[in-house]
Amino acid sequence: MTLADARARCPDLATAPHDPVADSRELDRLAGAMIAFTPLVALDPTDGLVLDVTGCAHLLGGEDELVSRVLAAAGYTASSALAAHAAAARALARHGGGGRGEDVRTLPVAALELDERALSGLRRAGLKTLGDLAARPMAGLAARFGEAAVMRLRAIMGEASSPITPLRLVEPIRLETRFPEPLARTDDALDVIEDLLTRAARIMEERQLGGRRFLVVLHRSDNVRPRLAVETGQPVRDPAAVMRLLRERIDTLSDPLDPGYGFDAITLAVQGAEHLPSRQIGLESGKEDAEDSIAALVDTLGVRLGEERVSRLVPCDRHLPEKAQGLVPATQARPGPWPAGGDTPPRPLLLLDPPQPVDVIAGVPDSPPQRFRWKGRLHDVRLAEGPERIGAEWWRKRGGHTPGNAGDTRDYYRIEDGEGRRYWIFRSGLFGETPGPRWYLHGLFP
Repeated sequence: MTLADARARCPDLATAPHDPVADSRELDRLAGAMIAFTPLVALDPTDGLVLDVTGCAHLLGGEDELVSRVLAAAGYTASSALAAHAAAARALARHGGGGRGEDVRTLPVAALELDERALSGLRRAGLKTLGDLAARPMAGLAARFGEAAVMRLRAIMGEASSPITPLRLVEPIRLETRFPEPLARTDDALDVIEDLLTRAARIMEERQLGGRRFLVVLHRSDNVRPRLAVETGQPVRDPAAVMRLLRERIDTLSDPLDPGYGFDAITLAVQGAEHLPSRQIGLESGKEDAEDSIAALVDTLGVRLGEERVSRLVPCDRHLPEKAQGLVPATQARPGPWPAGGDTPPRPLLLLDPPQPVDVIAGVPDSPPQRFRWKGRLHDVRLAEGPERIGAEWWRKRGGHTPGNAGDTRDYYRIEDGEGRRYWIFRSGLFGETPGPRWYLHGLFP
């Protein structure tokens, strides 16, 4: 049903916007978690997983125990089924009762997942279960309902193969160097770390990856393991850039990096790797150099001051201008594109927090301001553009859309005074719906 009908029946209904991208990522995460039970895990988009558990059940105490552990690891209320092949298990999980030992012949014809016209034709012909279809000649079914119906039926019945394409495990990037004699100098250890970073960079370049977090573990002879971890705002695979951050990290340690009796081994792990294609350097690389220098500055400040103290503005999917951006840690945020404007930005870069009240004189109630007073100074309006009407975020309120919240509606105007200064002014409330609408100055254009 529609959301409005659902809220009418259940006013306390909790809703959330559908995010297919987030669903896909969550399914990938669940698939990765299932590797603990079997090396053969396949995606069944948009909400399913297929696990080949051949030879794995006895390791966990039988099939029942395996199923219970899988469902517990998933963390969701899920339908599951076990069968001799993937097509039957999928049909039983999606269209069966979920019981053990259920016969696929009792499944409804909807398990074939044909279009509604074909399913309606099967039901009108009196064929309601897969067992009814299996008792009919396949040639007749193919002639009337298509070859796809017969192929899916044979796959579910086990008469045709139903192979799966398991996910390929990506080998983690982890390198280690062991020494016949312990390293007694910190500078020697840093040289080894730089060599490990160079080897890791070659691996990441082959895979078209870049690291977001680098972890170095130094194994001392007395079993003490100092750890050095640095995070970057963007994927990188430049050994020099990571070494610079590691040296900054060492300088900020409260206790100096003491080799003690020496380091027996050094381990480097690249965590949080992301796609980073090779980039060709053009003749004019000023923009790329500027972006790289900004990213390097953010990473250096994050190491010196702490990642949580260096923030980045990111766009937010909010209706109100003052809530359309938010601050997040710079190393955790992926800088994305902001809404592009023309030569003249539709909204100012500088917003006043909170908006400042102004006194406005307008020709008619709903017309742009002709004169306004701000901080005791009178400004004559020479040019005005608008309005841009922004309604209240009624969908975030418990009562939803009601006539009582019409006073939150704003009409924004871009205006220019006689001295060439430009302002962003809005009227809060609509005449006829809100008693005494007020005017506010919300931003200044450069």
